[in-house]
Amino acid sequence: MKPELTAERLREILGYDPDSGIFIWKQCGATAKRREGTIAGGLTDEGYWRIYALGWPFKAHRLAFLYQTGAWPRGEVDHINGMKADNRWSNLRDATAFVNQQNKLVARSDNRSSGLLGVTWNKRIKRFQAQIWVRGKITHLGYFDDPEQGHQAYLCAKRRLHEGCTI
Repeated sequence: MKPELTAERLREILGYDPDSGIFIWKQCGATAKRREGTIAGGLTDEGYWRIYALGWPFKAHRLAFLYQTGAWPRGEVDHINGMKADNRWSNLRDATAFVNQQNKLVARSDNRSSGLLGVTWNKRIKRFQAQIWVRGKITHLGYFDDPEQGHQAYLCAKRRLHEGCTI
């Protein structure tokens, strides 16, 4: 069972710099990696910064929230600029899963047809199409000869329709 990590205990074992988003060990551990004054944690395959505390893995952005506010976030911690390893306090916000999902800044890795957010190649029409998810439904934004035009249409709609959008 995962132990309850409190803000007080977290502040005893780690220091956090809100301007850089970096955690530093205050207490030595059993391993050479965990020496007093060294940077805590490392990057996961998904690009998040992870820190083992009390023998358990924690995402650094969640620890930053606990460190700064004294409480765990109610929802998810969103990286405002979309960079998963940027744990500066000014880049983090408590958000619902819905808002966090809206704050996507890059296309999914399986979107090889355009590589642009909101734009895919339509084989039947033989043009690029732009579409956006709004309240669980796809909204068609148009067909385009140039993928960049479709991307601009998507960004315009995203700024208007997604409350979590930061671009």
